[in-house]
Amino acid sequence: MFGFFNNKVFDQGYLPEFEGHEIYYQQMGNPKGEPVIYFHGGPGGCCKNSHGKYFNLKKQRLIMFDQRGCGRSKADDSINLNDTKRLVKDGKRLLEFLDINEPVIVAGGSWGSTLALLFAEKYPESVKQICLYAVFLARREDMEWMLRGSGQFYPDLLEEIRRQSEGENPYTHYAKLIFTDDLGSIQTAVKYMVHYEYQLGRLDAAFNDVSIDNDVINSARISLYYAANRYFLTDNEILKDIEKIQNIPTLIVHNRLDMCCPLKGAWDLYRSLDNAKIEIIAELGHVGPKLRKAFRQHF
Repeated sequence: MFGFFNNKVFDQGYLPEFEGHEIYYQQMGNPKGEPVIYFHGGPGGCCKNSHGKYFNLKKQRLIMFDQRGCGRSKADDSINLNDTKRLVKDGKRLLEFLDINEPVIVAGGSWGSTLALLFAEKYPESVKQICLYAVFLARREDMEWMLRGSGQFYPDLLEEIRRQSEGENPYTHYAKLIFTDDLGSIQTAVKYMVHYEYQLGRLDAAFNDVSIDNDVINSARISLYYAANRYFLTDNEILKDIEKIQNIPTLIVHNRLDMCCPLKGAWDLYRSLDNAKIEIIAELGHVGPKLRKAFRQHF
């Protein structure tokens, strides 16, 4: 039963099982408000109540779901039939399940911005506006930043990553480690690949061992599985198909000193669209309170 709008979940549940996956979803905000479908970051993350801080919950009906293998979603095998295009289709299935037929706002940050753009390109007729922050286009050059460009600041760590990888692509190498049963190998993969990305996003100059539990391991497995498969996209797929969303109003909010997803990706997207506006925030790191406040003020 729908309640009054607030910053708490007013509806939650699971989509009917499909392809071995049960997708958890939840809704927040105004049940009669403007529908927004939100894609969380990762890969390997999950939707959180705190994501409501990006939106005007008095005005908007915020719809979120945990992507396949993530968070509260269920599967016997988290990576079976789990790829980018299926995540996009799950978003469409969720809207259909909730009987939402009107065009919606599609939103996301980081990896979620990737999925939001792909959703819009797949279903442009279902999208009235695109709202993104901390943009990640999942291009080869974006992955090369992690493995090469960031070495301008962490040359010692990247040298160690290359040494451990023994000539193999680091994402492939660490994906193999993370899927073993050896806790030492898993710890190494989390520290040198997954935690490194988080460290860049936080601008944390320290580099320490990371405590692991089942949730951390599962999230890391999804993250490395997607990265090792180049996010199941052809190179620069989003910008190559950008004409499909040229006329959809698009908001882009990005921190200038985002070391995880450098501003250039957001700028390249902005320059590729005819109906976009970009707000560059004078803030350090991947996301932060200034970015959240600026993003919310547009609603």
